[in-house]
Amino acid sequence: MIVFTQVIGALYGMLAVVFGAFGAHALKKIFTEEQLMSFETGVKYQMYHAIVLLVIGYNFDFSSSLEPYIVYCFSIGTLLFSFSIYGLCLSVAKNKKIKMLGPITPLGGLFLVIGWGLLLFSYLD
Repeated sequence: MIVFTQVIGALYGMLAVVFGAFGAHALKKIFTEEQLMSFETGVKYQMYHAIVLLVIGYNFDFSSSLEPYIVYCFSIGTLLFSFSIYGLCLSVAKNKKIKMLGPITPLGGLFLVIGWGLLLFSYLD
């Protein structure tokens, strides 16, 4: 579980840098200011949670049954939240909005909130 957490954290971090550069350069020409801000929000949240996963991967020993759930919530939440924002922004810019992505973003956000809540609970336990 430690290696999984570190690999996902590093992968999300690497992709956040790639997507951030892509948004700042290539997408700046086709996105509105609002779309660019939304895309950047996805990148920021992805990087924040990449860092959290790396910190968790180096600090948790996964002796508690709660710790893997924290990792799953952050991993799934980041995937759903950030990647649905990317998809929405790209599809709207191409005038082919993928409406099913709309409800996925808050679901991803819910996973992130639960992950943070579980992390808080693990410290209080």
